[in-house]
Amino acid sequence: MAIVEFTDLFKVFGPDPAGALARFRAGADRDALREAGGHTVALADISLAIAPGEIFVVMGLSGSGKSTLVRLINRLIRPTSGQVRVAGADVGAMTDSELTALRRHRISMVFQHFGLMPHRTVLDNVAYGLAIQKQPRSAYEATARRWVETVGLSGFETAWPDELSGGMRQRVGLARALATDPDILLMDEPFSALDPLIRRDMQDQLLALQGDLTKTIVFITHDLDEALRLGDRIAILKDGALAQLGTPEEILLAPASDYVAAFLRDVNRGRVLTASSAMQRTPPQVGPGQSSAASIAPETPLETVLPLVAEQDVPVAVVDADGAVLGTVSRQDVIALLVPK
Repeated sequence: MAIVEFTDLFKVFGPDPAGALARFRAGADRDALREAGGHTVALADISLAIAPGEIFVVMGLSGSGKSTLVRLINRLIRPTSGQVRVAGADVGAMTDSELTALRRHRISMVFQHFGLMPHRTVLDNVAYGLAIQKQPRSAYEATARRWVETVGLSGFETAWPDELSGGMRQRVGLARALATDPDILLMDEPFSALDPLIRRDMQDQLLALQGDLTKTIVFITHDLDEALRLGDRIAILKDGALAQLGTPEEILLAPASDYVAAFLRDVNRGRVLTASSAMQRTPPQVGPGQSSAASIAPETPLETVLPLVAEQDVPVAVVDADGAVLGTVSRQDVIALLVPK
């Protein structure tokens, strides 16, 4: 069962959202609605499901609706029409107490500009969500200290946010979000304010933590490289509508439109595509002396595979964890994907 579901979702901002939505459904243009009545169709007919434990990336240009979508999950805003369900429960129908429990115990959020409280130390910032759950101080401080250590900030427990670098502040924000042990982590462009090297370091940290924790992460970004690196699946939005949904490899190999293809134009395909993408699943017959001693795992990036197959006159075996041959990859197979027609 999906842990987050959006069904027939619309969100319109403006003085008469319901009326504007009716006109939009009748065929009115988004630009005309904005110019005539100051209405913005932020989301248009979104239906998708997010599986437990996946990193689900939502990406698009500014104004595409990605931040609006994530804020519907914990009802920071309400949809104009349609339904949002978390673990089967209709978020729109929740009482105030049910919504408070959802936000305190099941969902945490990491913000673009850190969202730390300047009058609280690192430890107190990390412990904040536990403190408002009315846990004993000794218990929540112990948990907070563990998370401070987990994100690599041991020794900074008594530091103030303005004494930290941007990357360190975002680590505090990540620790605070994880300290309450939520099922769902909402991350709204959390690394976009960071320098490129720090940003990659934070991506590494998130992937390492996810390997241990297996949270459901809804990650918002406008950076395609980041989306392709982090996402198990990616939803690309355009003008509030879903332009394409799929795994990184599915989107890269089969863009659904010229709009999506334009996004992909400068992507390093060798970093995203893997041996399994290029693999021929029926190993070709080879004669004496033509079999390769080399072998690779199916998840090996093609940028790693390329120098290996460049040195081989015969295909390289792709093997699973038990050493069973799944197929082969040749020089031609790799070139065909790295240099698409």
